[in-house]
Amino acid sequence: MTQEELDALMAEDLSDLGNSIDSIDSIGLEEPNQKEDADAVIQDGGHIVTHDNYRVSSTSAWPPPPPTDDHKVVHQLDDVTKDSEEKATEMFDKLETINGFCLDAENTSNDAKTCIARNIEVFEILHEKFPNVQTFGELLELNKNLDNKIDNIINSVQMGQDEVMMTMDMMQYQDIHRQKIERVINVMRALSKYMNSLFEGKIDDDKRVGSAMHIEGDTTTEDVVSNADIEALINSLGKK
Repeated sequence: MTQEELDALMAEDLSDLGNSIDSIDSIGLEEPNQKEDADAVIQDGGHIVTHDNYRVSSTSAWPPPPPTDDHKVVHQLDDVTKDSEEKATEMFDKLETINGFCLDAENTSNDAKTCIARNIEVFEILHEKFPNVQTFGELLELNKNLDNKIDNIINSVQMGQDEVMMTMDMMQYQDIHRQKIERVINVMRALSKYMNSLFEGKIDDDKRVGSAMHIEGDTTTEDVVSNADIEALINSLGKK
């Protein structure tokens, strides 16, 4: 409804105004269906927008999302740094646990190697004194082969420990990335405070005069008065 139509309505009797409102409601000022609006797809200036998804076409700019917690930039960055730090700590703990297992395996292998060395000494003596006993020779070769396999196990465990240490070194970059994100957050927060100070006024917003919905000379073509505004106007006229 335009300002001219509203002026015409105000000049009529309250009863006529009520009838006019009924007719207006019947032709298109019904309360919007919020569910239908939420589920509807709105195309405006090339933008394709739904209630839970924001997409952009190849020929238009990205539509601004609503200021919810899911879209607040600093909130998102804070969540990233927090989750990243927690996961990095968990990762370091797991790597330290793996390194501990490798160290235990190396110590156990060294103990086994000591026992095998003692067996080799004994079977060498027995094989020299009883060269005709084939069992002593076979057990001597078996222990020598087992000693070589233990050496291979120890080498593999040591290489695993080296890989764990290199992985820990690479994980240090995660902390550097976290510090960079925190620096970006601090800059953004400082800029936000500066802008708030720059636009700060002497009068509280709740004490300011409301802005006019329509001013003479505006090129507004859509309805500038809602049902709630009309009902409030009727109530105020009735009280007078």
